[in-house]
Amino acid sequence: YGGGAGVGGGEAMETEVPVFNAQARGSGEDLKRELRRIDGVGYKAYNDVLGGWSFGGDFTLYVDKIQADPFAAPSRCHLRVPMSTARFPPDSFCNDARKTALCDVLTRTFCRLVKRGALDQPAQGQGWSGPKGGDLQMDLPGQQVIERTSVIVCAEYVEARFTVALPAAGRNILGQKAIEIFCEALPNVVSQSLLYSAHKAADITNWCNTVEDTRALRGALRGMKLVSFVGDGAILPRAAGNSDLPMGGEAVAFTSPASLRVSINLPHKGAVSGMGIPEGITLIVGGGFHGKSTLLQALQLGVYDHIPGDGRELVVSDGDAVTIRAEDGRSVVNCDISPFITNLPFGRTTDSFSTTDASGSTSQAANILEALECGAKVLLIDEDTAATNFMVRDARMMQLVAKEKEPITPFIHKVRAMRRDCGVSTVLVIGGCGDYFDVADCVIMQENYTSRDVTEEAKALARPMLPDGPFGAVVARMPLKEGVSALREGDRPGFEKVSLGGKHEVRFGDQEINLHFQHQIAEKSQTRAIGDALLAARNNFMDGATTLSSVLDKLEAKIDKEGLDALMPGRFIGNYARPRRYEIGAAINRLRTIAFRQARK
Repeated sequence: YGGGAGVGGGEAMETEVPVFNAQARGSGEDLKRELRRIDGVGYKAYNDVLGGWSFGGDFTLYVDKIQADPFAAPSRCHLRVPMSTARFPPDSFCNDARKTALCDVLTRTFCRLVKRGALDQPAQGQGWSGPKGGDLQMDLPGQQVIERTSVIVCAEYVEARFTVALPAAGRNILGQKAIEIFCEALPNVVSQSLLYSAHKAADITNWCNTVEDTRALRGALRGMKLVSFVGDGAILPRAAGNSDLPMGGEAVAFTSPASLRVSINLPHKGAVSGMGIPEGITLIVGGGFHGKSTLLQALQLGVYDHIPGDGRELVVSDGDAVTIRAEDGRSVVNCDISPFITNLPFGRTTDSFSTTDASGSTSQAANILEALECGAKVLLIDEDTAATNFMVRDARMMQLVAKEKEPITPFIHKVRAMRRDCGVSTVLVIGGCGDYFDVADCVIMQENYTSRDVTEEAKALARPMLPDGPFGAVVARMPLKEGVSALREGDRPGFEKVSLGGKHEVRFGDQEINLHFQHQIAEKSQTRAIGDALLAARNNFMDGATTLSSVLDKLEAKIDKEGLDALMPGRFIGNYARPRRYEIGAAINRLRTIAFRQARK
């Protein structure tokens, strides 16, 4: 019972799947007696409380994994409330959108009660022998509503997953403190968070309806030939550069330009209006500090649903929108970047390009080709984070450096062909280069955080461009499983270590996968899931004959069917949030030991 947790707990992971026994081994009173019995003895005696403990008909507590000592990663637990006790109406979790929303609001309520009761605060004992641990933690969401494993709802039960740093003084068990956590505080949190009667029915309905409306809005985009929608009245600015909370009273509410305003009927809100950004090539222009990047940042997080009151509930983007930027120093493996870069010095080719230290231009070329390989349909680019020589070459530079001596074909000369040949749209923030007026379908100007449609003015300034040639091939690659290993030097075979190095870093065995430039990762719980997704993809789908895109398709289908538990079966990891295929693909591409074989026709 129990077993390793992989990235879910930062522990080493063995391949054996733990066996879960849903049968309770005793009652809540029996748990109390066990904890009194082991009070004051060595820490390993906590293993005597592994298993299930029934608290009457209210819930069953399962202690899944006991930490090795007071200084190790906390112990994992979960509990189940029978639906006959929880009594949430079936229509509150009748589809994926409403179920995700319900799990989200229950998670937030559970976390709020834990914080209110200071249950998340560890003991602050003096010295090695003083009290330590005792804090209860559940994975707290941010402003987005994302499928997660902190709370699971199904027809039979409501399940909550959390960790407890089991209390100790030195290395001796504080049994009475553990009784206070499990047998006194926890039942109160459960009764006030995981039962329908503990909530206002209108709050649950509003949360579920908001997410369902957002999903419907996003689902309507392609039928209306739009890549994004920004609702009238939306609040795009955030409180601070390091905060995702909405700005306060001084924030300018969004108003769509009349020429770009569209109306969409939603299941619950009815007709809503806002700016529809059309398929094709859209520029966002304007002076510095007028809201260009703020708009783009809202669009890049529009691939997610947002909580009521966030201000971006009606800001949505195509689910296959990917942010692109330069990424100096990243590794690239067997990527065909020839649509953008060819004819390197000394006859070097770029149709299977590899490097351990990419430049700004080669990294941006690889980022685009890898995104297209994974299925991207919209590219979001900010010139501030792009490689200048990749984006454009002006006329005087082209006169000085002949075309045949320049390996880079700038993005401006490929963006229309990419739209025509690949069906991929681009939204580009640009403030310093009017050459892009020549290729734009739509131009939006930001001025004092308001938007104006200046397409006609921009086209009046545009110059004719020569006809585009073909975009070039997007070559699929097949990842080889031998290049995906989280085994650390000196560890025995099959004993792999995956852990979290922060919101944008996965520690994968002896490697660090740098995801700092994956701006569409919204939560560190997604990064945690990405680390274990690499192992799940390798173990189930990487056979040397399956393309990366198909590997991601199959992984997504497995998660759709089995939930995020498919990443680490039988371990009840409670701090996963679902990542997108593009960020999983980015992690695979940035794994420095990865190997690919190209799938050329």
